[in-house]
Amino acid sequence: MAWLFVRLKLRLIAGNLRGDAMRQVGFILTLIGAATAACGGLALTGLLRLAPPDIATDVGMVLFTLLALMWVVGPLLVFGVDETLDPARLALFPLTARQMATGMFAASVTGPWPLATLFTLLGAVVGLARGVSGVLIGLVAVVLQLAFCLVASRAVTTALSRVLRTRRGRDLLAVGAVFVILLTQVPNLLLNRGIGAAPRELLASLAGVVRWGPPAMAAHAIADGSLAGLAEIAAVGVVVLVLAVVWIAVLRRTMAGSDSSTEVGSVRRSRFDGLLPAGPLGAVVSKELKYLRREPRGRMGWMAAVGISAVLMFSLSGDSNSMAGPALAVAPACIGALMIGLQGANAFGIDGRAMWMNLIVYSSPRDLRTDFAGRQLAVSLAAAPLLAVLSIAGAVIAGRPVWALPALLASLGLLQIALGVGAVTSVVLPYTYPERLNAFTSAAPGQGGVAFAGSFGAMLGTSALSAPVVVPVLFGLTWVSLLVVPYGLAVGLGGRRLAATIGYARFPELLAAVSRPS
Repeated sequence: MAWLFVRLKLRLIAGNLRGDAMRQVGFILTLIGAATAACGGLALTGLLRLAPPDIATDVGMVLFTLLALMWVVGPLLVFGVDETLDPARLALFPLTARQMATGMFAASVTGPWPLATLFTLLGAVVGLARGVSGVLIGLVAVVLQLAFCLVASRAVTTALSRVLRTRRGRDLLAVGAVFVILLTQVPNLLLNRGIGAAPRELLASLAGVVRWGPPAMAAHAIADGSLAGLAEIAAVGVVVLVLAVVWIAVLRRTMAGSDSSTEVGSVRRSRFDGLLPAGPLGAVVSKELKYLRREPRGRMGWMAAVGISAVLMFSLSGDSNSMAGPALAVAPACIGALMIGLQGANAFGIDGRAMWMNLIVYSSPRDLRTDFAGRQLAVSLAAAPLLAVLSIAGAVIAGRPVWALPALLASLGLLQIALGVGAVTSVVLPYTYPERLNAFTSAAPGQGGVAFAGSFGAMLGTSALSAPVVVPVLFGLTWVSLLVVPYGLAVGLGGRRLAATIGYARFPELLAAVSRPS
């Protein structure tokens, strides 16, 4: 059964690569990345041998724990893209839960990234083991650590598979991913705030927190190399067996239950419909507000904007060598506005094939200009409260509440500039939003370069157009913030007019670009 699943995994990879040059290039880049990670991990973990034994042990325990967390979180981020992660795809095969678990485990081992993890763990044996017994225990610990990563990863993915196939589950995944990304900034924030200023103390604290987790026990057993290390290895083996049993039970229950992703949800009228303007403008605003509420990929960008702004806010206020003055409140709010506005750099991508209705109905560039106005108004209505909260929070943390007003004005004006630039890039560099379950895929195969160029171009254009009015506010000329909003509205209006003129002339090309198969 294991060998059958390995062959199926290899055939699946080969079939996906057949006849698609961009996927072949992407696979080659993946292989290069995995090989680089394997060699780099082997070398860096091997260098732990040059460190004092206590520091090397602490680093090993933290590293093993981070590897396990990466294996648990990583597959969740690509759920809906990797066909081997969803057990529902195997529901029609005449297999028991135990047979399916065996095959899925074998498929998990197959690939470049498990090999990269294995090389990294072998390097840890070189860096941590202090004798022959440590090496022997280390070889067993490497196998158990890799098995723990794979089984824990599969158990969590299987348990959440039915939820991840629903929109609500993808929303929760997006929130969790942003939370995990923000957690990586905690050590930096602690150091900036003067907490745990000595890196050695911070490392010891982290090692103490993870000490009795199975990954940390495996790393400690390698460094110990004694009977106590054998006991720790035995404990890790028991945990792996228990996880395997739990995984099989979850897999059996998942395959026997109903799929909630196929259930029909109720359609509700928006509570804001009565407050919106009548006509095409109000219809576009209503549609965009529904997209903002329902589309996981859009909410992912909004949450990232708020999270990164919050991290920047605390970093600037805690670092005595960083910028001072109104910039402490203005910079985080403007970063949030920039990230929110950049989501308008591909306005028609979320419409996809449904854009043909716009092509039929719109009879002049004015109709397309109204469409852009509705999209920008919807984003502004949703973003204004968030930017107000960021501005007030940044001013309070900086110790000068009066800075909240220039921060809010600067961020609102910057948002309008970004929306105006995004309207132009939407008609010059359009691309398809893939129709996938995953919230972290933003372009169809072969359009990754276009997506990068559109986002990067929108960021550069927004930065260049906003610099004359935003930079003076950052340097203390807060009265200039009174000019940022009118200036931003003017740039937004100009961007809408230019985008409508260009877009109306190339409607068929836009429809083709946002309708590619994903």
